[in-house]
Amino acid sequence: MKKGVWLIASSALVVLLALVTLGAGFYMCDYALRPEEHGQQLALDRVKIARRYPGVLEWYDSLHQVGVFRDTVIVGEGGYRLHAVYASARPGAESSARAATLADARAASTFAAPTALLVHGYTDNHLCFLNIARMYRDSLYCNVLIPDLHYHGLSEGRAVQMGWLDRLDIKHFAALSHALWPESPVVVHGVSMGAATTMMLSGEPDLPDYIKGFIEDCGYTSVWDQFAHNLKEEFGLPPFPVLYAASWVCKMKYGWDFKETSCLKQLAKSTRPMLFIHGNQDDFVPFEFLEKLYDAKTQGYKEKWVTEGTEHAKSHIDYPVEYKNYLRLFVERICNL
Repeated sequence: MKKGVWLIASSALVVLLALVTLGAGFYMCDYALRPEEHGQQLALDRVKIARRYPGVLEWYDSLHQVGVFRDTVIVGEGGYRLHAVYASARPGAESSARAATLADARAASTFAAPTALLVHGYTDNHLCFLNIARMYRDSLYCNVLIPDLHYHGLSEGRAVQMGWLDRLDIKHFAALSHALWPESPVVVHGVSMGAATTMMLSGEPDLPDYIKGFIEDCGYTSVWDQFAHNLKEEFGLPPFPVLYAASWVCKMKYGWDFKETSCLKQLAKSTRPMLFIHGNQDDFVPFEFLEKLYDAKTQGYKEKWVTEGTEHAKSHIDYPVEYKNYLRLFVERICNL
């Protein structure tokens, strides 16, 4: 009799723990992938951007008003409408940029400005990338295209995709850039979650030839590693059992799990040039991830730049001149300027 009662009690406890764990998994999945603010409050973002990057909104607004920056929408993965803004290279870019690398004025006249496809981070939107967009357009003489990722900004979507399904959307946006500027080589540049998106894209098979290379700034090794770090830092919890449950819920709801979304696995298949950037004081996406990412790419040209004393996603703020120069040299190298 006592053994029977013990078995019933044990079974009930197991079921209870399973239900609690599953409930925690649903909560953590929604907490991570459906945050209340996800780059859709553009008015608030404008206030933050005005403080962080003085003058950049005036630059963007003036160009937007005269039709230099334009809005567009594509249909991405799953049939969701995805928004982006784009602008052609600054007038005179052809001769100015080419003259920096070639003395032949005749060759300069046939130069096609490169295109920078810029990928924002978690809960950001196209406005949050304007500072880097300005570098590319005004100083590096590039066309720029800045999407709002799935569930961000003015784009549709059900939840944040952490770069995994976003990689396929960015491939669609690369095709759009090729349609806009058919002769232009494309460089994909992402920061934080956008950097993870960039690395995940880099390992895709059959990438079009016009995508010449990638720049990743402070990306994570995998969604699992990043969420495990966040879970420990924010809640003091180990991965088991909550992260396992949340990953299972994500697979059930969105079709992918946290472990399959690995930048390391994608980089192992990547063959095109990549520039890795990370601040050595980054404790949000840990600096230690950089070496793992760099080592994972074993094929093709690669280089890395560590910014001293820099926290998460601030390399372009702390080192604006150096950042611009690294971009210039990398773009010139991979686009044969």
